[in-house]
Amino acid sequence: MKKNRFKYTAISILIGLIVGAIILGVSGFNPFEAYWIMITGVFGSSKYISWTIIRSTSVIITGISVAFAFRTGLFNIGAEGQFIIGAMAATLVGYFWHLPPIVHVIVAFSAACIAAAIWGGIAGAIKSKFGINEVITSIMLNWIALYLNNYVIFWDKFKRPNSEASYKILESAQSSILTNWKLTEAGRTWISNHPLIGGFIDPPINIGFIVAILLAFLINYILNNTTLGYQLRAVGFNKDASEYGGINVKRNIVVAMMISGAISGAAGALHVLGVSNEISVLAAMEGNGFNGMAVSLIAGNNPIGCIFAGLLFGGLTYGGHKLQPIMGAPSEVINIMIGTIVFFIAMPKFVQMIVDRKGNFKIVKRGEKVESDK
Repeated sequence: MKKNRFKYTAISILIGLIVGAIILGVSGFNPFEAYWIMITGVFGSSKYISWTIIRSTSVIITGISVAFAFRTGLFNIGAEGQFIIGAMAATLVGYFWHLPPIVHVIVAFSAACIAAAIWGGIAGAIKSKFGINEVITSIMLNWIALYLNNYVIFWDKFKRPNSEASYKILESAQSSILTNWKLTEAGRTWISNHPLIGGFIDPPINIGFIVAILLAFLINYILNNTTLGYQLRAVGFNKDASEYGGINVKRNIVVAMMISGAISGAAGALHVLGVSNEISVLAAMEGNGFNGMAVSLIAGNNPIGCIFAGLLFGGLTYGGHKLQPIMGAPSEVINIMIGTIVFFIAMPKFVQMIVDRKGNFKIVKRGEKVESDK
């Protein structure tokens, strides 16, 4: 079974790359050169690899969030808004509260998860109480989160003067590693003398990727090895049978959305605490949650698979956007190409259906097909 899944995933990736190459060729760009730029843009140096991991961390975690909801029978399209709420809560706690290092990081991270859990739980509660689909409420909550973020930033005590961003969080709340040392003369000298390791640690490396891996294994364990996970999955498979079996369906819907929201909020918190250290006014959705849906589909809604799918997605976007300065390719063409590749990668089931359908027929004579005996 796993061998077949790997085969169909590999075929899907190949089809995606071929179609992406066709799009580049039709647009007047050499697809071989473009793919080479993407590959070297990701693996060309340890610094690029480090940036790819950093850029992938958010979508890995939001992918886990969406995968968790999928496994419990829910479609959490609100991961985007929950990411925004988590980032905002982490920034507020990180700037206004004065706590010791490490403790401050833990408190800001926890506050972000709790705030995003409540935000996700709203959609779950509305579905549970009134039967309104979580997709509709999540979309509305995404927009509310965006405008709430912008409203909070324009608070006088929070907005940085002459900018459209908040104040940066306190140093005690930052989860980045070796930040101060890298700014010293000794640190810069060491980094320049050790290009391999120095290039890797020069970007804002932080604990985010480690937390993403731990979250993936934790959620996978909860889903497959705990009573809570069994009940949540049972509700997702069949609500009526679950209710008949004594499971509180309504409560589990709320709990599932709260856990999914908390995971997306963790992604927002880690982005603020480890990379941006601030939030800014949003003119539109940034896509951290929406890209998590693509990651979840690529991973087959497997939390651990989201680690690899997120790295693949992050590599495609980070490497893909290097085409513009080098080849002069318009961002629209690049995004269409990346989207097409992701589209095919995310649908190995479709490829499997085509291959299986072809295998179930045999030609007995020219122009006539009948089902095989298999």
